[in-house]
Amino acid sequence: MNSLRARVTFFRRMGAIALCVWALACVGCSENAPKTASGAPKANQFETGRFALQKMYLSARLWSPDAQPVNLSSTSTTESNGHDGKSGNWRALFASRSRQKSEPFMWTGMADASRKIDHGVEDTYNPSNRSMQSWDPNFLKVDTDQAFTVAQQHGGKQLLEKDPNLGVSYLLDFDPLSSQLRWHVIYGGSGSSGRLTVLVDASSGEFLRKE
Repeated sequence: MNSLRARVTFFRRMGAIALCVWALACVGCSENAPKTASGAPKANQFETGRFALQKMYLSARLWSPDAQPVNLSSTSTTESNGHDGKSGNWRALFASRSRQKSEPFMWTGMADASRKIDHGVEDTYNPSNRSMQSWDPNFLKVDTDQAFTVAQQHGGKQLLEKDPNLGVSYLLDFDPLSSQLRWHVIYGGSGSSGRLTVLVDASSGEFLRKE
């Protein structure tokens, strides 16, 4: 009887040792295994304004079938200074004339973001407000990289030569007085706080003026 118990105890110990060896081997294999593409760290994605608008436009049409953009803007960051016409963060305001509602949508290419496209809070919209006119995306023929090239030829190049780290942001809106869709290429700051703003026709690519 004692001999039988000893043999059972021996085999149990051997089984436990074998299990530990197998577990350690599995850990070693997983640590030494090459990383797959899906397991690789994600990289930030920077895109032009037209690309981001198209992505948000699809989501906006789900919000309201007649949704049209009112404006589009980018944010300059340390990761993306906008010198190539691209940004990792874009925001667009869309409006529905039938519902008289507006809603902001955001696209981000930052790797730490939980989602690529998000939206804000729905608000009222007055179609007769000339400063908030919506427009047909088909009029957008010129992208931000082209607008940046034009802006460089009208004062932007000199600014960046003096300050290579100066951020460049973009604003797209419709001017009802001239019936023009316009890119505002803003050097430093945002809006009126920028050191230089160059307006470019977003349909033809022509230089309009400096502000």
